[in-house]
Amino acid sequence: MLYIQTSPGYYELAREDDVIAEATSIYTQYFCRGTALTSPKEAEKYINLKLIHYEHEVFLAVFLNNQHQVISCDELFRGTIDAASVYPREVVKAALFHNAAAVIIAHNHPSGIAQPSTADIEITNKLKAVLALIDVRILDHLICGSEVYSLADHGQI
Repeated sequence: MLYIQTSPGYYELAREDDVIAEATSIYTQYFCRGTALTSPKEAEKYINLKLIHYEHEVFLAVFLNNQHQVISCDELFRGTIDAASVYPREVVKAALFHNAAAVIIAHNHPSGIAQPSTADIEITNKLKAVLALIDVRILDHLICGSEVYSLADHGQI
């Protein structure tokens, strides 16, 4: 059991959301600007932790420099329980704003099923083509559910 301090000398049982929010805050401090992503598993853990608590789809992008160091991790789009609209123009704008050389994109499936849909594959291919026009590479598209599905690991990037 974990307790949080509500006021001096008073504690109450922490809710699951409180624990997840605090863990995300701590991990975000670790995964800050300049952190080099040395392995795909490191990115998967961070991104899954960031997305796991949402009850609706969230699409995010981790913008990286040439050495695969984190520039920024931005939540770009929010959707419903089973879909999120992704606009390539906005992803390009964010990549240019951060002067990114590479990007890892990700979204969650609140259902817990991490298998990519046809729409997931289509938007990945569209973003890959559009970002290539400005010399930004997509390193991976991660789908977070009860596990993390990597399109790169499955040869789909």
